[in-house]
Amino acid sequence: MNQKFNEFIEIARKLNGIGITPLLMGSVGLEVVTGRSWDAQDLDIHVPGDKRGWEVPAETSIHNWNDIVELMNSMGYALIDLHEHEFSKDGLSVEFGIIDTLPEFAGVRIEDLETHREDEVTYYLLNPEQYLRVYEASSKDSYRADQNNHKDLEKIEYLKYALNPHNEKVNP
Repeated sequence: MNQKFNEFIEIARKLNGIGITPLLMGSVGLEVVTGRSWDAQDLDIHVPGDKRGWEVPAETSIHNWNDIVELMNSMGYALIDLHEHEFSKDGLSVEFGIIDTLPEFAGVRIEDLETHREDEVTYYLLNPEQYLRVYEASSKDSYRADQNNHKDLEKIEYLKYALNPHNEKVNP
């Protein structure tokens, strides 16, 4: 697997140590699920937090935030953006999101997440259908669409085809 995934496993190992099972989101997670490179630029990790998401002050929206900051600092990461819960080390950006926002945001129920184990580390990963729901919901977010130059649209088309390969209107 790639270097970003290996770094996720090390972060997840530390998160497991403080009682958190993280969800690997974004392109790195999609690469694990599809076996295809999506040129991931960063790591997106979702952890438990307030389901109201952005409506809550950034410093209180993620449960165990102070423990996560301490954990990331111990791994050599620096907090560079509290609002985005973003850390950086050696050019790698790691952003934390709130797993509890998934049901309202994309219709993905927490209890439906698939648990995975790698090298004695436990984490969650979306399945292709759940990824499609998340990317479709994200594509309606104008901020995300502007930030990602509509890269999500390629992922949506790929996932639609993968989930329904007989649909002639969709190309991989």
